[in-house]
Amino acid sequence: MLRPNTNRPPELKSAREIALMREAGKLVARALKICRDLAKPGAKTIEIDQAVEAFYTAHMAIPLFKGYPGKTPFPAVTCLSVNEQVVHGIPGQRVLKEGDLLKVDTACKLNGWCADRAITIPIGVVSPEKARLLKVGEETLQIAIDLLPRRRWWSQVASEMQRHVEKAGFSVVTSYVGHGIGRTMHENPQVPNYVDHETRKADFRLEPGLTLAVEPMVNMRRAEVDTLGDQWTVVTRDRLASVHVEHTLALTANGVFIITADEGAFDDEVK
Repeated sequence: MLRPNTNRPPELKSAREIALMREAGKLVARALKICRDLAKPGAKTIEIDQAVEAFYTAHMAIPLFKGYPGKTPFPAVTCLSVNEQVVHGIPGQRVLKEGDLLKVDTACKLNGWCADRAITIPIGVVSPEKARLLKVGEETLQIAIDLLPRRRWWSQVASEMQRHVEKAGFSVVTSYVGHGIGRTMHENPQVPNYVDHETRKADFRLEPGLTLAVEPMVNMRRAEVDTLGDQWTVVTRDRLASVHVEHTLALTANGVFIITADEGAFDDEVK
């Protein structure tokens, strides 16, 4: 969701702490599977949110979005954003249609530790250009996963993410960034998906123990966004489609551990 408030150094996590975050990450991944199963033409976004809230309640997890402070507290456990809605969409009576792109973002805390993930779900068959946009968004997140152990500074990763998006003819949203995560959802550092003068001043070294929510937001054309009158929903200014994908990642001495990977996909012991 939003940016951390300061640029204090990040809090590095131990292997034990990363393993505890993984337990929250498993729940987030399972919640998103519920969303994938429900996200069909004819489904209402509020029905998806209610299913995730019931899942978190059943597993004694704290949903981190509901009540999140703003001009008005966020009212749901998921952000559900459709087509031109980039992030922070509020679930409601909207009915999903064939060809929509649904962005689902959710986070929870379990036993004192947090995890945060977002996916973009194509509803039925989407247009070739929307499919390409989604492919580029997912590739951009994968670039971050691949490069984290191979670079010294975050700006070196972010520049490759931005280059990949722009080479495809799309744009990176610069109004919102990823974030550190651990005992709270939004820790330092800020984790931009692009590089400019300001982000270079806040660059940070990549070292074992970092836990980051990396979340590229990729727009079909222009990068500019607006916030709607509900005080939360962010839309592309040109009203063309956007995608949003995210994983909570831990950088360890042995590489990247994907805290929010699907269950069974990455469950080796953290070292």
